[in-house]
Amino acid sequence: MPDPVYHSKQSTPPPKRDLRAPRSFHFGRGTGVGIFRSLAFVLLDTILLSLSWIAATGIVERVDWLQSVESFSLLTSTPGRPAFLWPILVITQATLASAGLYDERESRRQFARLLKSLTLAQAILILMAFLYEPGLIVSRSTFVLAWLFSILFVVSGRLLAETTITMLRQTGTVSRPIYLVGTLRDRLIAHIALKLISNKEFKIIGQLDLTEQSNRARWPQILNEIAEQGVGEIFVCSWQSVEDPIAFYWSLKSRGIHLRILPIGLEVPHQSPKIEMIGGLLSIQFQPPALVGGDFWTKRIFDLVVSSLVLLLSAPLFLTIALLIKLDSPGPIFYRQTRVGLRGRHIKVWKFRTMVINAEQLMKELEAKNEIKGGVLFKMKDDPRITKVGKFLRRYSLDEIPQLINVLFGQMSLVGPRPLPLRDVEGFAPHHHFRHNVMPGITGLWQVRGRSDITDFDDAFKLDMLYIQNWSLALDFQILIKTVQVVLGSKGAY
Repeated sequence: MPDPVYHSKQSTPPPKRDLRAPRSFHFGRGTGVGIFRSLAFVLLDTILLSLSWIAATGIVERVDWLQSVESFSLLTSTPGRPAFLWPILVITQATLASAGLYDERESRRQFARLLKSLTLAQAILILMAFLYEPGLIVSRSTFVLAWLFSILFVVSGRLLAETTITMLRQTGTVSRPIYLVGTLRDRLIAHIALKLISNKEFKIIGQLDLTEQSNRARWPQILNEIAEQGVGEIFVCSWQSVEDPIAFYWSLKSRGIHLRILPIGLEVPHQSPKIEMIGGLLSIQFQPPALVGGDFWTKRIFDLVVSSLVLLLSAPLFLTIALLIKLDSPGPIFYRQTRVGLRGRHIKVWKFRTMVINAEQLMKELEAKNEIKGGVLFKMKDDPRITKVGKFLRRYSLDEIPQLINVLFGQMSLVGPRPLPLRDVEGFAPHHHFRHNVMPGITGLWQVRGRSDITDFDDAFKLDMLYIQNWSLALDFQILIKTVQVVLGSKGAY
């Protein structure tokens, strides 16, 4: 009998065999990888926690004045024996597990939660030692040293492990093969997020749009090919593209393939979600961070330090560009344009002049040649207003360097949604103004993932929102590094 597969309503009905009846018992690839990863971190913590307690008891035994400190119970009088560790490891690692520190991705990387959990485990050990095991002895100093060592060893070990995993992902060694299902636009957003924001954890080996009838008809064959390629998860970017969700889910389940739904089309925030069932209905709750202003000041300090260093180092380049602009065409060296910044405030953005003096007047004559859909932005590949030096500056984005002055003045950030001219903002739909809730930037996701190659403003807007909802200092670093690569390659620039 053939395997159960997903069929559209127009196709032949699925076989009568119960979809829950597999041919043999086996773990899906995604489940196996998750279990192996969790066990690896359990083993790592076991080794590091054991070293922490062995080091603490060894140090205390060798210092004479610590021997006289009043002590109470937990360990045997011969702490060098392996037997004394098992209650410590069970209690400590059970505390870490209950805090989700052996789960996937972000839950595992919550280092503040890790510190709290290690401290809580130590408090539980002290309480149990005092109340239940008066015959076992260990000094207070041992508890303190073991607590400090456990924090130092476990945090350092996890940082090293996460760094190693990230490096291996860069080479494609430990990336997880996945498949994307959804419309072209939603797959584009998902592709960017999974490639850049997730540190290459996922390797996208194929994409599919099930709104196309031909793909629905071929789904059994496609599913066979997906399974043969070792795919552990399928990411659905557009749930509306799946005509029969239940049959689709069971077709994956029978193959041991996990289903993950990305609510890209729902336009919901992606930070701090809490998923729970209320009256049989699925709800997703989003809570604001405890320190609302912490992110802003972290980013602001980073911007000040980096922009100051870049301005200082690029001073000779500034002078060279200024001289070339003067020699190329009449007019000022700098061009200050009014643009819309944080909270809709108007700011004067600094740029090296790349156009003729009467560029604003000429643009009205060129509106019909705008290459951006929707008319919000104005982009033209062979813009006659651009000077010879201006073409070179734009090709390598050197005209944007003076905006570091805006960063120093607190009007812009190094990374963020680009501030747009008044003419562009006038064409905004109401939801487009959400991008003004954060500081505008010199570069952003839009610039590193397409620059002028993106011809639909809604696609650019989605990239801006993707950045806003997933901001972190690490993401800013990635975008800045990617910006350098894109600029040097002059991809999509005009």
